[in-house]
Amino acid sequence: MTGPAADLTIRRARPYGGDPVDIVVRGGLIDRITGAGRAEAVGEVVDADGRWIGPGLWDAHVHFTQHVSRHRRVDLTGTASAREVLDAARAARSRGWPLQGGFLVGYGFRDVLWPDQATLSDLDQAVADVPAVLISGDLHCGWLNSAAAARLGVAVDRSGLLRETPWIDALHLLDDQGSTPLSAFAEAAEAAASRGVVGVVDFEKADNIAEWADRTAQGVTALRVVAAIWPDRLDRVISAGLRTGDTVDRSGLVSVGPLKVIVDGSLNTRTAWCWESYPGADAADPLAAGVESVRIPDLRALLARARAAGIEAAVHAIGDRANSEVLDVFAALRMRGVIEHAQLVREDDFARFGQLGVVASVQPEHAMDDRDAAEHHWAGRTGRAFAFGSLHRAGARLRLGSDAPVAPLDPWIAISAATARSRDGRSPWHPEQRLPVDVALAASARTTLQTGQPADLVVVDRDPRASDGQELRTMPVSATLLAGRFTWRDL
Repeated sequence: MTGPAADLTIRRARPYGGDPVDIVVRGGLIDRITGAGRAEAVGEVVDADGRWIGPGLWDAHVHFTQHVSRHRRVDLTGTASAREVLDAARAARSRGWPLQGGFLVGYGFRDVLWPDQATLSDLDQAVADVPAVLISGDLHCGWLNSAAAARLGVAVDRSGLLRETPWIDALHLLDDQGSTPLSAFAEAAEAAASRGVVGVVDFEKADNIAEWADRTAQGVTALRVVAAIWPDRLDRVISAGLRTGDTVDRSGLVSVGPLKVIVDGSLNTRTAWCWESYPGADAADPLAAGVESVRIPDLRALLARARAAGIEAAVHAIGDRANSEVLDVFAALRMRGVIEHAQLVREDDFARFGQLGVVASVQPEHAMDDRDAAEHHWAGRTGRAFAFGSLHRAGARLRLGSDAPVAPLDPWIAISAATARSRDGRSPWHPEQRLPVDVALAASARTTLQTGQPADLVVVDRDPRASDGQELRTMPVSATLLAGRFTWRDL
C-alpha cells in the first residue's frame, strides 16, 4: 500500500441489516469483529454512531481518462436532435469554450432516436474555424467536422459520423492531442472514493499498466486499479512476463487486468451484433444486424494466446449473437472469463454463463438510459435485454459497473438501477429482471465484512437493505477506507 496502515477501531457500526459491532483493523486487515463496546481499542477510535458499514465498492467497468475528460468537454447529454447538438456546439464556440489540443470537443449525444440526421456540412457550418469532435454518449461514435477529420487523418462520409473500430482509434488519437493534468485524475479518484468506491477496472484504450503505476507514484492513491490490456499491447505484456493479478506499482494498488477485446458495437449506434436485423435495415446489407468487430477465429486465437500467458479475458459483447459467439469461444477453449455488457442474450444462453464460469459484467444504469431505444430497435426482445434477473437465476456470477463516463461512476446508482429498474418516476421496466439488494451489493464488492479480509470499507447513513430505489441512488456516504486508510471521511 502507500505505507504501513495505521491501526484503527471503529465502534458502533452496523453491518447491513444487523446489530452494532466494533471492528478492529490491524495492518490493513479486519482483525476482529465483536459486539458493540466489547473490543479493546487499538489505534485511532472512530465512532460510527450507529451508521451502517459494508465492504468497499468496486466499479467493474470504467474508461477513466474519458471519465476525467468529460468535465472538460461541451455537455451534449441534454440534446435530443442533431439540431440541438449543433446549437450547443455553436454556442460553446461563440462563448470561447476551452479547446483541447486545438479541438472543440463535446460529449454525450445519443442519436439513436433523433428525428433528424447528422451531416458533415451542418457541423462544418456550425463550427467553421476549428476542428470539432463530438463524442456519443456510449463512446462508440463520433461526429467530426472536416477540419477534425483531416487533422486526425480519418475519412468520414457525408454524415460526418465515424463508428466502432475506426472511431475508437480516432478517439485515442484525440486523447493524445491534449494533456490531462494529474490533478484531474486525483480529483476524480477522490470523488469516486466519496461515493464508497475502493477500486475500478479501467478499460481505457491506453497503456493502462504504465500510466496507472506512474499516477500512484505521484500520489493518486484513493483507488485500487485493475488495468486492462488491449490487443495491441498484449505482446508487450507477455514479453514482460506479466500475468493477470500481478501487482505493478510500489503502492500495491495497481494490478494487471484482463485482455479487453471488442466483438461488436452498441445499441445506440445500431452496431450491436444481433441474430435479427435492426428495424428498417436492408436485409441484404451485411451490417443489417450489427457489426462483427473482431472475427471469431481471430478472437479465439487472441484468447488462446492470452490464456497460455496467464492473462484472463474480458470480451465486449452487447448483441445476442455476439454473446452466443463469445460463449462458444469460451466453451471451445475451456476458458473462464468475463463478458462485458451482455445486454441482449438469447434464452438458451443465460444458463451457459453459469455453466461455463463466465462472469457477466453489466452496467444497470444503461437499462435506464436505453430502455426507449431498446423498445424501438429490439422490439419484441426486451424481456431478455439488460436481463440481470435472468442471469442471476441461471447461476451467472455478476459484476456491476458504470462504463463511466457513459453512466456516472457511482455504484449506488448502479445498485439502484439493478434493484428498482426505474428512474425519474417512470414505472419499472421489466420488473421481473430486478436483482435482490443483497445480490447487487455483492456484485459491487470484491471483499466481505469478515476477519482476515482487507479493510476496504464503506460507512453509509442508511441501511441499503431497507432503502428504496431513490434512497439507494442518493445514498449518503460518511466514510470510505482502503486497507484501513481513510480515502473519504465525513464523520
